[in-house]
Amino acid sequence: MSDCESYVDATHPRFLKKLVAMHSGLKIALVQLAVGPDKAKNVAAAVQEIHKAKEKGAQLVALPECFNSPYGTEFFEEYAEEVPAGETSRALSRAAAEAGVCVVGGTVPERCGDRLYNTCAVWDPSGKLLAQHRKLHLFDIDIPNKITFKESDVLSPGDKITTFEFNGIKIGIGICYDLRFGEMAHIMAQEGCALQIYPGAFNMTTGPLHWELLARARACDTQAWVALVSPARAPPGAAYRAWGHSLLADPWAAVPHALGPAPGTLHATIDLNVVEEVRSQIPIRRQRRTDVYDTIKKSK
Repeated sequence: MSDCESYVDATHPRFLKKLVAMHSGLKIALVQLAVGPDKAKNVAAAVQEIHKAKEKGAQLVALPECFNSPYGTEFFEEYAEEVPAGETSRALSRAAAEAGVCVVGGTVPERCGDRLYNTCAVWDPSGKLLAQHRKLHLFDIDIPNKITFKESDVLSPGDKITTFEFNGIKIGIGICYDLRFGEMAHIMAQEGCALQIYPGAFNMTTGPLHWELLARARACDTQAWVALVSPARAPPGAAYRAWGHSLLADPWAAVPHALGPAPGTLHATIDLNVVEEVRSQIPIRRQRRTDVYDTIKKSK
């Protein structure tokens, strides 16, 4: 390439043509569940909420991180099961098929051989496994006098970036701490994702500081919709208390929909025309200087 030629970021074919204005959008539901020590009760509550979301028009239902298990390294071994053969996977597959919706199954502790993973399984409306994401970035932090947590004491990290397509929309999946890594989000955007979904359980220290900030940052970086799905906040005295506040950030990096800390379901419509609008009006995808810097996905 000569010095007179320009370097630009590749644009996914999905966005080379103007989106059809009449596209009705994707109706999603983010379910903020209360999670307790009874796995069967947790799973039954999730299944019930999937059906309730369908009754209200949802086409895709997303659950929070560790929705079938308390969140903590001391619980992962006890609650772990195989994906997709385990009881929780079977229940979600059946619920997806019965309700006729796509289910982004939050996360469960997954057992695979002698390893444990924090895993999100996605089920299509027929109950078929559509995608499976293992948390890439393990939550190992130490904030003195506030929180110390080390997932890597028990869990192994995944090694793949995960995307899937549903109803003509490319969707990327990350889990909680994955949200902090803009490189991962950028690659999902390069692959055509208009929506990124992150089941997560930020804590009472980092939640108030970074939960919404990071959602808006990733939405701004990638000019995509970003959905965060948290468990409801546990009562005082619990070993781990999630921040809650499940939310949806739009491609302008505004937050048009958000919950508080209590159990509830957020209903919203993902409008693809907003993605096209932002990407055409602020064309950073064509302006990125890949002659100077780049983010590259490595093959596995």
